[in-house]
Formats: sequence, structure tokens, C-alpha cells
Amino acid sequence: MRAKDALGKYGEDLAVQYLESQGLVVMARNWRCSLGELDVIAREGSRLVICEVKTRRSDAYGSPFEAVSPRKVRRLRRLAIRWLEEQQVHVPEIRFDVIGIIQPLAGGPTLQHLRGI
Repeated sequence: MRAKDALGKYGEDLAVQYLESQGLVVMARNWRCSLGELDVIAREGSRLVICEVKTRRSDAYGSPFEAVSPRKVRRLRRLAIRWLEEQQVHVPEIRFDVIGIIQPLAGGPTLQHLRGI
């Protein structure tokens, strides 16, 4: 596994642990279709939460949140609609979140959760 891929998987694992500790129920991870991929799909009560996870070694080239552009948000919305259609799930509300993780080469990770992008 490439170092970048390993870092991404590590970040997603950390994000899932965090979300579950906050009471969310993870329904799917790394769901893919022809439009792209959703990192984490979770439920918080009756609300569906689509969570994009961005993991970096540092913020030297910008924060993980800066990698989630308006174009990426539009893609996440299209992907969420596709997932709902394929799973035949109906929910009263959908929230889009981003979890940004900085994992330096030395020391522990820093995790930030941005709700409702």
C-alpha cells in the first residue's frame, strides 16, 4: 500500500472511531459508484450524515478543510442522492460534514470535525 493510501485509511479509521464515540452509527465506508466515492455514511438519530475525511501530515500546503472545494461539495451531494436511491433509504434530513486530521510524522493526531458544510 502506498504511503498516501495508508495515511488516508488511517485517517478514515480514526474518523470512524471518533464518530462512533459521538454516538453516530456508521452505515457504510468507502461507498463507490461511477460518480466517485463517499468516505463515511452514518446516522445520527433520523439524520443521515455524509462525512468527507481529509488526512494530512501537516498544514504546510493548507488545512485539510481547504481541500473540500465547492466543486467537491457538489459532488458529495450528487453521490449522496445516488446512495439514497440505490439503498432505497428515505431520511428527513442530510448533513454534510468534514473531518480534518493532521498526523505529523512524530506525535499524535489532531482531529477537527466541521459539521454542516
